[in-house]
Amino acid sequence: MSGKPKDLSDFFTRKANEYNQPDFIKADPICIPHLFNKQQDIEIAGLFAAIFAWGNRTIIIKKSKELLQLMDHAPHDFILNHTDKDLRRLEGFKHRTFNTTDLLYFISFLQYHYSNHPSLESAFTKWMSAGDETIEQALTGFYHYFFSLEHVPARTRKHIASPEKNSSCKRLNMYLRWMVRKDNRGVDFGIWENISASQLVCPIDLHVARVAKRFKLLERAPVDWLAALELTSYLRKLDKNDPAKYDFALFGLGVVEKF
Repeated sequence: MSGKPKDLSDFFTRKANEYNQPDFIKADPICIPHLFNKQQDIEIAGLFAAIFAWGNRTIIIKKSKELLQLMDHAPHDFILNHTDKDLRRLEGFKHRTFNTTDLLYFISFLQYHYSNHPSLESAFTKWMSAGDETIEQALTGFYHYFFSLEHVPARTRKHIASPEKNSSCKRLNMYLRWMVRKDNRGVDFGIWENISASQLVCPIDLHVARVAKRFKLLERAPVDWLAALELTSYLRKLDKNDPAKYDFALFGLGVVEKF
């Protein structure tokens, strides 16, 4: 591998296409929103699956399905119309450090938002300005909006990342990739219209960072927001309109192929 952009573009495009296909879905957390057809159900199921997405993928999928079963496999209807008795069913739900306290606040926020808006997209786009190069302001605004209700549990704040805290925002960037990218390959949904694929920031974790450094796409050592921007800046050299598609290649090389 020479490291020239054209060589890398051909290689990473080939790898992205290898993983960006329907067979990828069943073993990945994106299978959770794929259980639904209604847009709001896709958004809500996708958000929980993304927030749960650290650690073993099999367990992430199992816990996401467990939560959706508690919501009668109708998350949007549950969010808007649950009773106190329905909420009691959720007591004891836990995934790693995400517990019932966190879940109940998430439900309160989602009920508030969906009572006033038809889609979760506006929770991100309302903070953006014309000409934003990336979704940084969308993520920062979403964090403050999400925690704008009264009586926010202090412990719940750790479950929503923000560029202001120099987090890589890996899980939210992955969620936005799911909702925004349109390529008709059957994996990402492309159901949001007001964020461009060119504005997406590539999700980055230790696996992706390791592969990126091996190919000299990334110099920064900490896996943080600045690293996510640095990596995405390079990926824009390969495809300025859709840099996040290379998440498939980097993920596949790092997690599946242990490159």
